[in-house]
Amino acid sequence: MQNKEKNYLFLIISHFLLGVLVFNAPILSKVYSFLIIIIGLLVIVKKQNKGEEVLYVCAYIVGSEVFLRMTNGNPNHEFAKYSIMFFFVLGYIYSGITKVALPFILFLILLIPGIIVATESLDLFVDFRKRIAFNLSGSICLAIASLYTFGRKVDIEQVGSVLLVLALPIIPAAVYTQLFTPNIKEVLTSTASNSDLSGGFGPNQVATLFGLGMFIFFSRILLHSRTKIIFIINLVVTFYLGYRGLLTFSRGGMITGFVMILIFIFFVYKYSKSKIIINYFVGVFIILSLIIWSYTSVITDGLIDKRYAGKNAAGVEKQDKFSGRGKLVDEEITWFLDNPFFGIGVGKGTDIRTEKYGFLYASHDEITRLLAEHGIFGILALMILFFTPIFYYMGNKEHIYMLCFLVFWFLTINHAAMRTASPAFVYALSLLNVRFVTDEKTSLHRE
Repeated sequence: MQNKEKNYLFLIISHFLLGVLVFNAPILSKVYSFLIIIIGLLVIVKKQNKGEEVLYVCAYIVGSEVFLRMTNGNPNHEFAKYSIMFFFVLGYIYSGITKVALPFILFLILLIPGIIVATESLDLFVDFRKRIAFNLSGSICLAIASLYTFGRKVDIEQVGSVLLVLALPIIPAAVYTQLFTPNIKEVLTSTASNSDLSGGFGPNQVATLFGLGMFIFFSRILLHSRTKIIFIINLVVTFYLGYRGLLTFSRGGMITGFVMILIFIFFVYKYSKSKIIINYFVGVFIILSLIIWSYTSVITDGLIDKRYAGKNAAGVEKQDKFSGRGKLVDEEITWFLDNPFFGIGVGKGTDIRTEKYGFLYASHDEITRLLAEHGIFGILALMILFFTPIFYYMGNKEHIYMLCFLVFWFLTINHAAMRTASPAFVYALSLLNVRFVTDEKTSLHRE
Protein backbone atom coordinates (compact mmCIF):
# COMPACT_ATOMS: atom_id res chain seq x y z
CA MET A 1 0.00 0.00 0.00
CA GLN A 2 1.39 3.39 -1.02
CA ASN A 3 1.84 6.26 1.42
CA LYS A 4 -0.97 8.23 -0.21
CA GLU A 5 -3.30 5.29 0.24
CA LYS A 6 -2.27 4.87 3.88
CA ASN A 7 -2.78 8.56 4.61
CA TYR A 8 -6.16 8.59 2.92
CA LEU A 9 -7.28 5.47 4.74
CA PHE A 10 -6.10 6.99 8.02
CA LEU A 11 -8.21 10.11 7.44
CA ILE A 12 -11.32 8.04 6.75
CA ILE A 13 -10.85 5.58 9.62
CA SER A 14 -9.95 8.29 12.14
CA HIS A 15 -13.21 10.07 11.39
CA PHE A 16 -15.17 6.84 11.70
CA LEU A 17 -13.57 6.33 15.10
CA LEU A 18 -14.35 9.92 16.05
CA GLY A 19 -18.05 9.14 15.74
CA VAL A 20 -17.63 6.12 18.02
CA LEU A 21 -15.60 8.05 20.60
CA VAL A 22 -18.03 10.96 20.84
CA PHE A 23 -20.98 8.60 21.16
CA ASN A 24 -19.35 6.86 24.10
CA ALA A 25 -17.85 10.02 25.66
CA PRO A 26 -20.10 13.00 24.74
CA ILE A 27 -17.80 15.53 26.43
CA LEU A 28 -15.33 14.92 23.59
CA SER A 29 -17.70 16.77 21.26
CA LYS A 30 -16.99 20.04 23.08
CA VAL A 31 -13.25 19.31 23.03
CA TYR A 32 -13.48 18.58 19.30
CA SER A 33 -15.30 21.87 18.67
CA PHE A 34 -12.70 23.82 20.62
CA LEU A 35 -9.78 22.14 18.83
CA ILE A 36 -11.23 22.89 15.37
CA ILE A 37 -11.24 26.62 16.08
CA ILE A 38 -7.88 26.78 17.87
CA ILE A 39 -5.99 24.62 15.37
CA GLY A 40 -7.64 26.41 12.44
CA LEU A 41 -6.64 29.80 13.81
CA LEU A 42 -3.06 28.68 14.44
CA VAL A 43 -2.69 27.26 10.93
CA ILE A 44 -4.02 30.39 9.22
CA VAL A 45 -1.92 32.77 11.30
CA LYS A 46 1.23 30.68 10.92
CA LYS A 47 0.92 30.32 7.14
CA GLN A 48 -0.65 33.77 6.65
CA ASN A 49 -3.21 32.21 4.33
CA LYS A 50 -0.67 31.78 1.53
CA GLY A 51 -2.15 28.40 0.64
CA GLU A 52 -5.80 29.47 1.02
CA GLU A 53 -5.92 27.87 4.47
CA VAL A 54 -9.05 29.89 5.26
CA LEU A 55 -11.01 27.82 2.74
CA TYR A 56 -9.88 24.57 4.33
CA VAL A 57 -10.63 25.66 7.89
CA CYS A 58 -14.06 26.99 6.96
CA ALA A 59 -14.81 23.82 4.98
CA TYR A 60 -14.07 21.67 8.01
CA ILE A 61 -16.26 23.84 10.25
CA VAL A 62 -19.14 23.56 7.76
CA GLY A 63 -18.76 19.78 7.54
CA SER A 64 -18.66 19.35 11.32
CA GLU A 65 -21.60 21.67 12.08
CA VAL A 66 -24.39 19.07 12.11
CA PHE A 67 -22.29 16.54 14.01
CA LEU A 68 -21.50 19.11 16.70
CA ARG A 69 -25.13 20.21 16.89
CA MET A 70 -26.45 16.68 17.34
CA THR A 71 -23.83 15.99 20.04
CA ASN A 72 -24.17 19.39 21.79
CA GLY A 73 -20.59 20.32 20.99
CA ASN A 74 -21.24 23.90 19.83
CA PRO A 75 -21.28 26.78 22.36
CA ASN A 76 -24.41 28.12 20.60
CA HIS A 77 -26.69 27.23 17.70
CA GLU A 78 -25.12 29.62 15.16
CA PHE A 79 -21.53 28.86 16.17
CA ALA A 80 -20.49 27.52 12.74
CA LYS A 81 -21.78 30.57 10.87
CA TYR A 82 -20.12 33.01 13.25
CA SER A 83 -16.87 31.04 13.12
CA ILE A 84 -16.56 30.97 9.35
CA MET A 85 -17.47 34.66 9.16
CA PHE A 86 -14.60 35.34 11.56
CA PHE A 87 -12.16 33.25 9.54
CA PHE A 88 -13.17 34.79 6.22
CA VAL A 89 -12.64 38.26 7.69
CA LEU A 90 -9.22 37.04 8.78
CA GLY A 91 -8.74 35.96 5.18
CA TYR A 92 -9.50 39.51 4.05
CA ILE A 93 -6.71 40.77 6.27
CA TYR A 94 -4.14 38.42 4.76
CA SER A 95 -5.40 38.16 1.17
CA GLY A 96 -7.88 40.99 0.61
CA ILE A 97 -11.02 40.92 -1.54
CA THR A 98 -11.42 41.56 -5.25
CA LYS A 99 -13.12 44.63 -6.72
CA VAL A 100 -15.50 42.40 -8.69
CA ALA A 101 -17.08 41.30 -5.39
CA LEU A 102 -19.17 44.50 -5.28
CA PRO A 103 -22.47 42.64 -5.98
CA PHE A 104 -22.27 41.10 -2.53
CA ILE A 105 -21.75 44.45 -0.84
CA LEU A 106 -24.93 45.54 -2.62
CA PHE A 107 -26.61 42.34 -1.44
CA LEU A 108 -25.85 43.26 2.19
CA ILE A 109 -27.19 46.77 1.66
CA LEU A 110 -30.46 45.37 0.29
CA LEU A 111 -31.05 43.56 3.61
CA ILE A 112 -31.09 46.83 5.58
CA PRO A 113 -34.65 48.02 4.78
CA GLY A 114 -36.09 44.76 6.15
CA ILE A 115 -34.14 45.28 9.36
CA ILE A 116 -35.44 48.84 9.71
CA VAL A 117 -39.03 47.67 9.22
CA ALA A 118 -38.47 44.99 11.87
CA THR A 119 -37.47 47.57 14.48
CA GLU A 120 -41.02 48.90 14.47
CA SER A 121 -42.46 45.71 15.95
CA LEU A 122 -39.61 43.89 17.71
CA ASP A 123 -38.19 44.54 21.17
CA LEU A 124 -34.86 46.26 20.53
CA PHE A 125 -33.08 44.59 23.43
CA VAL A 126 -34.35 41.01 23.21
CA ASP A 127 -36.41 40.07 20.14
CA PHE A 128 -34.45 42.25 17.75
CA ARG A 129 -31.10 40.59 18.43
CA LYS A 130 -32.53 37.07 18.39
CA ARG A 131 -34.72 37.49 15.33
CA ILE A 132 -32.10 39.28 13.27
CA ALA A 133 -29.41 36.76 14.21
CA PHE A 134 -31.65 33.77 13.44
CA ASN A 135 -33.07 35.02 10.15
CA LEU A 136 -30.11 36.87 8.67
CA SER A 137 -27.04 35.01 9.93
CA GLY A 138 -27.15 32.70 6.91
CA SER A 139 -27.47 35.54 4.39
CA ILE A 140 -24.72 37.58 6.04
CA CYS A 141 -22.50 34.50 6.22
CA LEU A 142 -23.05 33.91 2.49
CA ALA A 143 -22.13 37.50 1.62
CA ILE A 144 -18.97 37.52 3.75
CA ALA A 145 -17.84 34.18 2.30
CA SER A 146 -18.61 35.33 -1.25
CA LEU A 147 -16.62 38.54 -0.82
CA TYR A 148 -13.61 36.34 -0.17
CA THR A 149 -14.10 33.68 -2.87
CA PHE A 150 -15.36 35.79 -5.78
CA GLY A 151 -12.70 35.61 -8.50
CA ARG A 152 -10.09 33.98 -6.26
CA LYS A 153 -7.81 31.79 -8.36
CA VAL A 154 -7.49 28.12 -7.43
CA ASP A 155 -6.90 24.93 -9.39
CA ILE A 156 -9.21 21.96 -9.64
CA GLU A 157 -7.04 19.96 -7.22
CA GLN A 158 -7.50 22.60 -4.53
CA VAL A 159 -11.26 22.54 -4.98
CA GLY A 160 -11.21 18.76 -4.59
CA SER A 161 -9.11 19.06 -1.43
CA VAL A 162 -11.43 21.68 0.08
CA LEU A 163 -14.41 19.41 -0.60
CA LEU A 164 -12.64 16.46 1.00
CA VAL A 165 -11.97 18.53 4.12
CA LEU A 166 -15.66 19.45 4.18
CA ALA A 167 -16.79 15.84 3.78
CA LEU A 168 -14.54 14.18 6.37
CA PRO A 169 -16.44 15.39 9.48
CA ILE A 170 -19.71 14.25 7.91
CA ILE A 171 -18.49 10.67 8.40
CA PRO A 172 -18.61 10.73 12.24
CA ALA A 173 -22.12 12.19 12.04
CA ALA A 174 -23.21 9.15 10.01
CA VAL A 175 -21.53 6.78 12.46
CA TYR A 176 -23.21 8.57 15.36
CA THR A 177 -26.67 8.17 13.81
CA GLN A 178 -26.04 4.44 13.43
CA LEU A 179 -24.94 4.02 17.04
CA PHE A 180 -27.75 6.25 18.30
CA THR A 181 -30.39 3.85 16.95
CA PRO A 182 -28.92 0.41 16.28
CA ASN A 183 -32.36 -1.21 15.84
CA ILE A 184 -34.11 0.58 13.00
CA LYS A 185 -37.46 -1.21 13.17
CA GLU A 186 -37.98 -0.25 16.81
CA VAL A 187 -38.39 3.44 15.93
CA LEU A 188 -39.78 3.22 12.41
CA THR A 189 -43.57 3.47 12.50
CA SER A 190 -44.44 5.88 9.69
CA THR A 191 -43.10 7.52 6.55
CA ALA A 192 -42.44 10.85 8.30
CA SER A 193 -38.89 12.15 8.64
CA ASN A 194 -37.36 10.50 11.69
CA SER A 195 -35.16 12.23 14.30
CA ASP A 196 -34.46 8.87 16.00
CA LEU A 197 -32.66 7.80 12.84
CA SER A 198 -30.92 11.17 12.57
CA GLY A 199 -28.93 11.09 15.80
CA GLY A 200 -31.75 12.76 17.74
CA PHE A 201 -31.37 15.87 15.59
CA GLY A 202 -33.33 17.48 12.73
CA PRO A 203 -33.61 14.95 9.87
CA ASN A 204 -33.78 17.73 7.28
CA GLN A 205 -30.41 19.19 8.26
CA VAL A 206 -28.81 15.77 8.69
CA ALA A 207 -29.97 14.55 5.28
CA THR A 208 -28.75 17.79 3.68
CA LEU A 209 -25.19 17.16 4.92
CA PHE A 210 -25.31 13.44 4.11
CA GLY A 211 -26.49 14.22 0.58
CA LEU A 212 -23.66 16.71 0.17
CA GLY A 213 -21.16 14.21 1.55
CA MET A 214 -22.45 11.55 -0.82
CA PHE A 215 -21.89 13.91 -3.75
CA ILE A 216 -18.38 14.85 -2.63
CA PHE A 217 -17.17 11.28 -2.30
CA PHE A 218 -18.80 10.40 -5.61
CA SER A 219 -16.90 13.28 -7.23
CA ARG A 220 -13.74 11.79 -5.76
CA ILE A 221 -14.59 8.49 -7.41
CA LEU A 222 -14.48 10.22 -10.79
CA LEU A 223 -11.58 12.65 -10.30
CA HIS A 224 -9.44 11.53 -7.40
CA SER A 225 -9.44 7.72 -7.35
CA ARG A 226 -5.99 7.11 -8.79
CA THR A 227 -5.59 3.64 -7.30
CA LYS A 228 -8.00 0.76 -6.80
CA ILE A 229 -7.78 1.02 -3.02
CA ILE A 230 -8.74 4.70 -2.99
CA PHE A 231 -11.49 3.93 -5.52
CA ILE A 232 -12.96 1.28 -3.19
CA ILE A 233 -12.71 3.59 -0.14
CA ASN A 234 -14.53 6.39 -1.96
CA LEU A 235 -17.17 3.97 -3.22
CA VAL A 236 -17.84 2.55 0.25
CA VAL A 237 -18.09 5.97 1.91
CA THR A 238 -20.34 7.31 -0.88
CA PHE A 239 -22.89 4.58 -0.37
CA TYR A 240 -22.58 4.53 3.41
CA LEU A 241 -23.53 8.22 3.53
CA GLY A 242 -26.27 7.62 0.96
CA TYR A 243 -27.69 4.75 3.01
CA ARG A 244 -27.68 6.71 6.28
CA GLY A 245 -29.19 9.67 4.45
CA LEU A 246 -32.08 7.57 3.17
CA LEU A 247 -32.79 6.34 6.69
CA THR A 248 -33.45 9.88 7.92
CA PHE A 249 -36.61 9.72 5.76
CA SER A 250 -35.96 13.35 4.83
CA ARG A 251 -36.07 13.61 1.07
CA GLY A 252 -34.79 17.09 0.27
CA GLY A 253 -31.13 16.57 1.08
CA MET A 254 -30.88 13.22 -0.67
CA ILE A 255 -32.67 14.37 -3.82
CA THR A 256 -30.36 17.40 -3.91
CA GLY A 257 -27.28 15.19 -3.61
CA PHE A 258 -28.53 12.93 -6.39
CA VAL A 259 -29.24 15.88 -8.71
CA MET A 260 -25.73 17.20 -8.05
CA ILE A 261 -24.29 13.82 -9.02
CA LEU A 262 -26.19 13.80 -12.31
CA ILE A 263 -24.99 17.30 -13.17
CA PHE A 264 -21.41 16.44 -12.24
CA ILE A 265 -21.46 13.31 -14.42
CA PHE A 266 -22.54 15.48 -17.36
CA PHE A 267 -19.67 17.95 -16.94
CA VAL A 268 -17.01 15.32 -16.28
CA TYR A 269 -18.22 13.35 -19.31
CA LYS A 270 -18.09 16.54 -21.37
CA TYR A 271 -14.45 17.31 -20.48
CA SER A 272 -13.08 13.77 -20.14
CA LYS A 273 -10.97 12.24 -22.90
CA SER A 274 -11.61 8.74 -21.55
CA LYS A 275 -15.36 8.27 -21.88
CA ILE A 276 -15.07 4.50 -21.33
CA ILE A 277 -13.79 4.96 -17.78
CA ILE A 278 -16.62 7.38 -17.00
CA ASN A 279 -19.15 4.90 -18.37
CA TYR A 280 -17.66 2.22 -16.14
CA PHE A 281 -17.91 4.43 -13.04
CA VAL A 282 -21.47 5.42 -13.83
CA GLY A 283 -22.43 1.80 -14.42
CA VAL A 284 -21.01 0.75 -11.05
CA PHE A 285 -22.79 3.68 -9.38
CA ILE A 286 -26.17 2.77 -10.88
CA ILE A 287 -25.88 -0.90 -9.91
CA LEU A 288 -24.81 -0.15 -6.33
CA SER A 289 -27.49 2.53 -6.00
CA LEU A 290 -30.15 -0.04 -6.87
CA ILE A 291 -28.66 -2.46 -4.35
CA ILE A 292 -28.58 0.15 -1.56
CA TRP A 293 -32.13 1.26 -2.31
CA SER A 294 -33.37 -2.36 -2.35
CA TYR A 295 -31.62 -3.11 0.94
CA THR A 296 -33.06 0.03 2.56
CA SER A 297 -36.51 -0.91 1.29
CA VAL A 298 -36.24 -4.36 2.86
CA ILE A 299 -35.07 -3.19 6.30
CA THR A 300 -37.74 -0.46 6.40
CA ASP A 301 -40.48 -2.87 5.25
CA GLY A 302 -41.07 -0.78 2.15
CA LEU A 303 -41.68 2.45 4.04
CA ILE A 304 -38.83 4.23 2.23
CA ASP A 305 -40.55 3.52 -1.11
CA LYS A 306 -43.78 5.01 0.20
CA ARG A 307 -41.96 8.02 1.64
CA TYR A 308 -40.44 8.99 -1.72
CA ALA A 309 -43.76 8.27 -3.44
CA GLY A 310 -45.49 10.77 -1.14
CA LYS A 311 -47.60 8.13 0.63
CA ASN A 312 -48.24 7.32 4.28
CA ALA A 313 -47.49 4.00 5.97
CA ALA A 314 -50.79 2.55 4.76
CA GLY A 315 -49.89 3.38 1.17
CA VAL A 316 -52.42 6.20 0.86
CA GLU A 317 -51.21 9.24 -1.08
CA LYS A 318 -50.75 12.27 1.18
CA GLN A 319 -52.67 15.45 0.37
CA ASP A 320 -49.61 17.56 1.21
CA LYS A 321 -46.49 15.87 -0.15
CA PHE A 322 -44.23 18.61 1.20
CA SER A 323 -44.78 17.95 4.92
CA GLY A 324 -46.72 21.17 5.48
CA ARG A 325 -44.18 23.43 3.80
CA GLY A 326 -46.58 24.33 1.01
CA LYS A 327 -48.80 26.09 3.54
CA LEU A 328 -45.84 28.15 4.78
CA VAL A 329 -44.94 29.16 1.24
CA ASP A 330 -48.52 30.25 0.53
CA GLU A 331 -48.52 32.39 3.68
CA GLU A 332 -45.26 34.08 2.77
CA ILE A 333 -46.37 34.81 -0.78
CA THR A 334 -49.55 36.39 0.65
CA TRP A 335 -47.49 38.56 3.02
CA PHE A 336 -45.34 39.67 0.08
CA LEU A 337 -48.37 40.59 -2.01
CA ASP A 338 -49.77 42.58 0.90
CA ASN A 339 -46.42 44.32 1.55
CA PRO A 340 -44.62 44.28 -1.82
CA PHE A 341 -42.23 47.18 -1.31
CA PHE A 342 -40.58 46.87 2.11
CA GLY A 343 -42.01 43.50 3.19
CA ILE A 344 -43.22 42.71 6.71
CA GLY A 345 -39.77 43.01 8.30
CA VAL A 346 -37.08 40.54 9.33
CA GLY A 347 -38.36 37.91 11.76
CA LYS A 348 -41.95 39.11 11.64
CA GLY A 349 -43.12 35.94 9.90
CA THR A 350 -42.03 33.85 12.87
CA ASP A 351 -43.93 36.16 15.23
CA ILE A 352 -47.13 35.97 13.18
CA ARG A 353 -47.02 32.16 13.12
CA THR A 354 -46.25 31.94 16.83
CA GLU A 355 -49.35 34.01 17.60
CA LYS A 356 -51.45 32.06 15.10
CA TYR A 357 -50.40 28.49 15.93
CA GLY A 358 -49.22 28.85 19.52
CA PHE A 359 -45.67 27.63 18.92
CA LEU A 360 -42.51 28.68 17.10
CA TYR A 361 -42.88 27.85 13.42
CA ALA A 362 -40.04 29.26 11.31
CA SER A 363 -39.85 29.34 7.52
CA HIS A 364 -38.26 26.44 5.62
CA ASP A 365 -37.95 28.35 2.36
CA GLU A 366 -35.37 31.13 2.21
CA ILE A 367 -36.68 32.40 -1.12
CA THR A 368 -40.25 33.09 0.00
CA ARG A 369 -38.96 34.33 3.38
CA LEU A 370 -36.84 36.94 1.60
CA LEU A 371 -39.85 38.00 -0.45
CA ALA A 372 -42.19 38.21 2.53
CA GLU A 373 -39.81 39.95 4.93
CA HIS A 374 -37.85 42.16 2.50
CA GLY A 375 -40.34 42.82 -0.31
CA ILE A 376 -38.90 44.09 -3.59
CA PHE A 377 -35.47 44.38 -1.95
CA GLY A 378 -35.65 40.63 -1.37
CA ILE A 379 -36.28 40.07 -5.08
CA LEU A 380 -33.26 42.18 -5.99
CA ALA A 381 -31.14 40.32 -3.44
CA LEU A 382 -32.18 36.96 -4.91
CA MET A 383 -31.42 38.15 -8.45
CA ILE A 384 -27.88 39.06 -7.36
CA LEU A 385 -27.36 35.66 -5.79
CA PHE A 386 -28.77 33.72 -8.71
CA PHE A 387 -27.32 35.56 -11.70
CA THR A 388 -23.87 36.54 -10.39
CA PRO A 389 -22.33 33.03 -10.50
CA ILE A 390 -24.03 32.29 -13.83
CA PHE A 391 -22.64 35.42 -15.49
CA TYR A 392 -19.25 34.81 -13.92
CA TYR A 393 -19.25 31.23 -15.23
CA MET A 394 -19.33 32.55 -18.80
CA GLY A 395 -15.66 33.45 -18.41
CA ASN A 396 -14.85 30.67 -15.94
CA LYS A 397 -15.95 27.50 -17.70
CA GLU A 398 -13.22 25.35 -16.18
CA HIS A 399 -15.19 25.42 -12.93
CA ILE A 400 -16.92 22.08 -13.51
CA TYR A 401 -18.35 22.11 -9.96
CA MET A 402 -20.05 25.50 -10.35
CA LEU A 403 -23.53 24.41 -11.37
CA CYS A 404 -23.48 21.61 -8.78
CA PHE A 405 -22.71 24.14 -6.05
CA LEU A 406 -25.37 26.55 -7.27
CA VAL A 407 -27.96 23.77 -7.40
CA PHE A 408 -27.06 22.69 -3.86
CA TRP A 409 -27.57 26.24 -2.60
CA PHE A 410 -30.83 26.76 -4.49
CA LEU A 411 -32.47 23.43 -3.64
CA THR A 412 -31.30 23.48 -0.04
CA ILE A 413 -32.67 26.93 0.74
CA ASN A 414 -35.99 25.77 -0.74
CA HIS A 415 -36.49 23.01 1.82
CA ALA A 416 -34.14 23.83 4.72
CA ALA A 417 -33.74 27.61 4.44
CA MET A 418 -30.28 28.58 5.70
CA ARG A 419 -30.43 26.74 9.02
CA THR A 420 -26.86 25.55 8.56
CA ALA A 421 -23.76 27.20 7.11
CA SER A 422 -23.46 24.70 4.26
CA PRO A 423 -25.57 26.49 1.60
CA ALA A 424 -23.74 29.78 2.28
CA PHE A 425 -20.29 28.19 2.04
CA VAL A 426 -21.02 25.96 -0.94
CA TYR A 427 -22.56 28.91 -2.79
CA ALA A 428 -19.38 30.90 -2.17
CA LEU A 429 -17.34 28.06 -3.71
CA SER A 430 -19.27 28.53 -6.96
CA LEU A 431 -17.58 31.93 -7.34
CA LEU A 432 -14.00 30.67 -7.36
CA ASN A 433 -11.89 31.17 -10.48
CA VAL A 434 -11.00 27.54 -11.16
CA ARG A 435 -8.23 26.40 -13.48
CA PHE A 436 -7.59 22.91 -14.76
CA VAL A 437 -4.22 21.33 -14.06
CA THR A 438 -3.29 19.58 -17.26
CA ASP A 439 -0.64 17.26 -15.87
CA GLU A 440 -1.15 13.69 -14.69
CA LYS A 441 -2.49 14.84 -11.31
CA THR A 442 -6.01 15.29 -12.62
CA SER A 443 -6.07 12.22 -14.78
CA LEU A 444 -8.91 9.79 -14.32
CA HIS A 445 -6.45 6.94 -14.69
CA ARG A 446 -6.18 4.45 -11.81
CA GLU A 447 -3.07 2.37 -11.25
